[in-house]
Amino acid sequence: MSPVLLIIIIATAIFSYVGFTNHQLFEKYKFNVGAILQKKEYVRLISAGFLHGDMMHLLFNMMTLYFFGPIVIQAFGDIGFLAVYFGSIILGNVFSLYLYKNQAWYSAIGASGGVSGILFASIAMIPDLDIYFFFIPIAIPGYIFGFLYFAYSVYMMLYPKENDNIGHAAHLGGAFLGLIYAVAFQPERAIQNAFFLGIMALPLIYMSYMVFVKKKIG
Repeated sequence: MSPVLLIIIIATAIFSYVGFTNHQLFEKYKFNVGAILQKKEYVRLISAGFLHGDMMHLLFNMMTLYFFGPIVIQAFGDIGFLAVYFGSIILGNVFSLYLYKNQAWYSAIGASGGVSGILFASIAMIPDLDIYFFFIPIAIPGYIFGFLYFAYSVYMMLYPKENDNIGHAAHLGGAFLGLIYAVAFQPERAIQNAFFLGIMALPLIYMSYMVFVKKKIG
């Protein structure tokens, strides 16, 4: 595993774990519309990516990053990986800021935007990567995993649970940056795998329709 990827996973795990019990730290660094727009606390656009709602939320995001991060590193190098990951976290949170700009109370946490960018960039390179879960002997193709990941996120964003706090809306912005990066730097491979990217993007297309046409959010 790349040292860069390992450092990000460890740092996120430690920061998230501390945030589980340190309410003051959690409140200071989570994504919050009011704090960002009114108090200009822009660090939250990045720091929120190092916080998670619970252990399952953390494990799901870090497991996805563990599976797909090496593909992005192999295709674009450590610098490219960092550009996609942190660029997607920022763009995903900026998109959330746009959606909820009139709701100063809105808060969210999670590496969802960054993981989404890594997912899209990696599927653009190797769409049929086999994913195995624990002791289940049946492999899931990477693009199917991506589809399920986004479908769950879109559902949770459109029909949120009370006190969820997870930044599901950040997935769209992150995925967009990951796709654009892949097309810009590996256009032939990305275009070659357009069919698989299209399948994975279906939940995001539905979310875009609900957000921009039906105006369900905001």
